Amino acid sequence: MLKLNHISKYYNAGTVNEMCLFQDFNLSVEKGQFVSVVGSNGSGKTSMLNIICGSIPVDSGTIYMGNKNITPLPEFKRLRSIGRVYQNPAMGTCPHMTILENMALADNKGQSFNLRPGIRRQRLDFYREQLKTLGLGLEDKLQVKAGVLSGGQRQAMALLMASMTPIEFLILDEHTAALDPKTAETIMELTGKIVKEKKLTTIMVTHNLRYAVEYGDRLLMMHQGKSVVDITGSQKAEIRIEDLLEKFNAISIECGN
Repeated sequence: MLKLNHISKYYNAGTVNEMCLFQDFNLSVEKGQFVSVVGSNGSGKTSMLNIICGSIPVDSGTIYMGNKNITPLPEFKRLRSIGRVYQNPAMGTCPHMTILENMALADNKGQSFNLRPGIRRQRLDFYREQLKTLGLGLEDKLQVKAGVLSGGQRQAMALLMASMTPIEFLILDEHTAALDPKTAETIMELTGKIVKEKKLTTIMVTHNLRYAVEYGDRLLMMHQGKSVVDITGSQKAEIRIEDLLEKFNAISIECGN
């Protein structure tokens, strides 16, 4: 379980440019839930992910993962149990390293750095089998550098690498936004497959309302650092894209747009 309790976050506090991002924000995510998060620009979606991952600190409040208070933990320690895929495909892989080296790097996540080879030859078949599940032929290109792959191939690799080792949470930060429509569909199908097979607790931020409706068992809509829609179960299953658009339009009118 993930819990954000009474989170407050201000930018430029004490100045004329002070902005309140979150004030007494609370969120609980049950183990095994797949939460789709939508909202307009500046609503706090990605900032919420950054707070969970430790990329930005909070001014007050606590963050629990399971029964452990992770609020004081730095980002690199939190990411031992969190897999994250970013909007930019280039951020999930090392371009100057081969596919094999990238896979080995992900495979060694959380382990001690000792004077031993980074690539274990006995793991080659495992890497090939993992890459084969992507259906992109990457299992036959282990010596190809990741930087020459397409954005979709790199994003598929990033998704695979983020979930290769045992993790408690998978964080997807608009991970299809930079892809063409056909590739985005492929990545979303792969996402659904990985989340289901590995039973991952997942938070996915997306601007694609169809993906938010079709994927996940819970849907959040955020606005000005607050959750204005939070539905699960039959409500989530029955919601339509038109319903979300109507809510978006109502918020836009309220804000004078």
